[in-house]
Amino acid sequence: MQKLDILAIGVHPDDIELSCAGTLIKHVSLGQKVGILDLTQGELGTRGTPELRLQEAQDAAAIMGVHVRENAGMADGFFRNDQEHQLKLITYIRKYQPDIVIANALKDRHPDHGRAGKLIADSCFLAGLRKVETSLDGADQKAWRPKRVFHMIQDRFIDPSFIVDITNSFSKKMEAVQAYKSQFHDPNSIEPVTYIATDGFLKQIEARAMLLGKRIGVAYGEGFVSENIPGVNSLNDLVLPHLA
Repeated sequence: MQKLDILAIGVHPDDIELSCAGTLIKHVSLGQKVGILDLTQGELGTRGTPELRLQEAQDAAAIMGVHVRENAGMADGFFRNDQEHQLKLITYIRKYQPDIVIANALKDRHPDHGRAGKLIADSCFLAGLRKVETSLDGADQKAWRPKRVFHMIQDRFIDPSFIVDITNSFSKKMEAVQAYKSQFHDPNSIEPVTYIATDGFLKQIEARAMLLGKRIGVAYGEGFVSENIPGVNSLNDLVLPHLA
């Protein structure tokens, strides 16, 4: 078991890169242990193949410098927030014992995103109940509940509970996004053009990061939603060093 400080869980490979890669890269640079769990292989995606998506996910993980990336092998489009899937996810949560979990948005354009966001949040709570029994490699797992679950902002804009300054990690975030060569704009591709495969889509990702950054006085930001109010030690925790 490799305990993680942060575990980012996304239903599709590339969800993490598009929505919170800058934050993960920043925490890796701070010396924290960061991991990613993709729930599905994105096998229903119009472009590419599941095998190619898995390779692209590993390429992106190497760019971000995360310590581990796994795939839970759930069915793209058809997984459910039920006991079977909760127990499977609980096994991963207890395996890595993250203090913070980053999850899909609770409501978004893609129905998988909202369903996964609720599945992840519910599983994080249930993982802390010792009477929920799971095992890994023949050994019983101990109960573990992350201290916080934060939800990404994905396609649909949601007012964030807080924004992370990703100015210094934005360029590497975009490098990780573009590791998914099969999914995004490629003028030489002969595959169908999709919603995310237009030239303008990646420009929208940058524009969103600039908009969020502007709200906290920096170049680029990533926003998150917390269903519970985060606490701070003092008001000083709410002031970025360069704005103090």
